[in-house]
Amino acid sequence: MTHHLSTEIAVVGAGVIGMAVALRLRAQGHEVVMIDPNDPGAGASYGNAGTIADYAVLPVGTPDVLKNLPSLLFDRNSPLAIRHAALPTLAPWLLRFARQSLPAAAARNAQAIAALLANATRSWEDFATEIGGAALLQRRGCLYLYETARAFRAAEADMAQRRRLGITVELIRPEALAAMEPGLPAVEGGAAYFPQAVFLSDPGRMMAYLADAVSRAGVPHLRHAITRLSRQLDGVVLEGQGLRLHARRVILAAGAHSRPLAAQAGDVVPLDTERGYHVEWAMERPLLSRPTCPTTRGFYLCPMSGRLRVAGTVELGGLTAPPAAHRIARLVAGARAIFPDLGAPTRSWMGFRPSMPDSLPVIAASARGPEVIHAYGHGHIGLTLAPITARIVADLVAGRPPELDIAPYSARRF
Repeated sequence: MTHHLSTEIAVVGAGVIGMAVALRLRAQGHEVVMIDPNDPGAGASYGNAGTIADYAVLPVGTPDVLKNLPSLLFDRNSPLAIRHAALPTLAPWLLRFARQSLPAAAARNAQAIAALLANATRSWEDFATEIGGAALLQRRGCLYLYETARAFRAAEADMAQRRRLGITVELIRPEALAAMEPGLPAVEGGAAYFPQAVFLSDPGRMMAYLADAVSRAGVPHLRHAITRLSRQLDGVVLEGQGLRLHARRVILAAGAHSRPLAAQAGDVVPLDTERGYHVEWAMERPLLSRPTCPTTRGFYLCPMSGRLRVAGTVELGGLTAPPAAHRIARLVAGARAIFPDLGAPTRSWMGFRPSMPDSLPVIAASARGPEVIHAYGHGHIGLTLAPITARIVADLVAGRPPELDIAPYSARRF
């Protein structure tokens, strides 16, 4: 039996972006429904490192990454790796990624990321208060850990670039690091300290607060997988098994699952999938007090409520393959290289990040008309950018100029 429904605005996707958008639009008086076959916030919105990463202004693709790309992609233990079976379908994305890693493109992309991140911390403080989750925001900053003196010296140019993009960062020596994080083993290099960064002590719980706020605002959650989008003279029809929904407006916020619907809306977008992993150890006191990224290892050590989460690495490999056991093993081995006394992990997880070749999200009206608005492709900073993405989408729905120039985030930029 197929349910025939209608609404003013349909938000496809119930991750942190979709929920933030639905809540914002409902607060502005719109009739909104949210469509997702899974529990709200169940994917990458839950499984991330929990950082509100206002410092993450550099794209994944940079000249240094481009120089090392072959060895990175084809080393199965690299922080940036590829499932070999996925190479034929990923080749066009990788070519675009290589072009976007050239100096001029990477510098332009960094400026566009920095513009989105400019008020990320304040936006999240307001957002967490709105949804009742302010107690989960930890204001202790974030560390990039350099295990060798050579890596610490090399970080100076990286941090200088971040400062030029408006980021506050301090390079600290091993003695100062030891005073800040006595649970970390001694390192030869030091760390970069981002004092203005905040993090969530429990991303899953924050998603539960957000889902509850969306529900209390009167936004229904339809548990369907949308497989077809078609434009009509008076709006858009969304179809999935057991559902046919007519909406005057559709917001595509389905993360890594957004590309087929974007194409049906008339926008061919080079979106692909990063498979992200985390491993957790249950512990009353999680060994350190702020997220810490050992930079050469490509993951974060994340102190969370009742556990240490080790999250990160990039594996390009699509939406269908099962988790790779060697990627989980790599996280475990990396964590034990920092904390040798860690025993067996309590649990592991894999989820999907929506990845664009230039590390910029797509936040824009469709080229075919404003009945469809894109809001996906945030890569590693979807959690961070949820509040500002919601504000931009609300401005587009209302016909207002957004608070910043959104031309860099167009669906047509490729």
